[in-house]
Amino acid sequence: MNSTVHRLRPRAPFDFRKTLEFIGGFSPSQSEQATADAVLVKALRLQGQTVVFRVRSVGKLEKPGLEVELLSQATLGKALQSAALDRISFYLSLGDDLSPFYALAEEDPPFKRVVEALYGYHQVKFLTPWENAAWAILTQRTSTPVARTYKRRVTERYGASLETPYGTLWAFPEPADLLSANLTELGAMTGGFRRNEYLLSAAQAFSEVDEGWLRTAPYGELQRWLRKIKGIGEWSAAFVLLRGLGCMERAILEDPKNPYVIHLLGAANKVYGPISIGGLREKAAHYGHLQGYWAHYLRALDA
Repeated sequence: MNSTVHRLRPRAPFDFRKTLEFIGGFSPSQSEQATADAVLVKALRLQGQTVVFRVRSVGKLEKPGLEVELLSQATLGKALQSAALDRISFYLSLGDDLSPFYALAEEDPPFKRVVEALYGYHQVKFLTPWENAAWAILTQRTSTPVARTYKRRVTERYGASLETPYGTLWAFPEPADLLSANLTELGAMTGGFRRNEYLLSAAQAFSEVDEGWLRTAPYGELQRWLRKIKGIGEWSAAFVLLRGLGCMERAILEDPKNPYVIHLLGAANKVYGPISIGGLREKAAHYGHLQGYWAHYLRALDA
């Protein structure tokens, strides 16, 4: 096993314990990583290779630092090492500036208590926006536990794994890993309902796009691109923008019957008292272009 060790500098404040707490309860990636002993160990697919990363804190809340060990069967060149570190940094939102968000929370006394409980927590995204899109597809017309079963089947058939001291860790396939999948086989793994077609459509789209563009393009442009993918509707597109790409402009409150909105409303009730969907939207508006962070904090505290 090849190993290299690196340092990352998150933007303060940053509390790695809050990161681990969130990941430990994050349903879509349940059992896909190890978070014992104050470390995060997880596998990823990167340009056809499988890499395990081990992350631990080596800093303090206001002067944070992370030590990252990269493990792989083959030697990782400098370019792949840089790509892996970039992926980890984006996944953990290490560059997010929380100060404007926290300043707005000062004007919202009930929510200020949420910030105090989660102070230093940076949004943990899906490991890749493609994985987020795949999850949005796998959860259509099915429960979360069943969707996790579908995801595990796809991972174990088209992804890859590495043996580590923390056990066998599986990496969700890259889009390119899925492009040769047989529709019938994929459908059997995902319960049909056209999820196989939708997954292949998403894999094709993400294999053809530069992630640099995904991270920097305007919200509306990204939304239009995502909506062109078969199986990605309005809500799924907004979901990927928020949780896969860290676009915080919207809190996804359009459909009051959506399970995400219902959960968010329940979480808000615990903070603000009885609140309507209209009241929830007014609260979100206070946070402007950071309302996605407000919504994520509400859900993270209620997880």
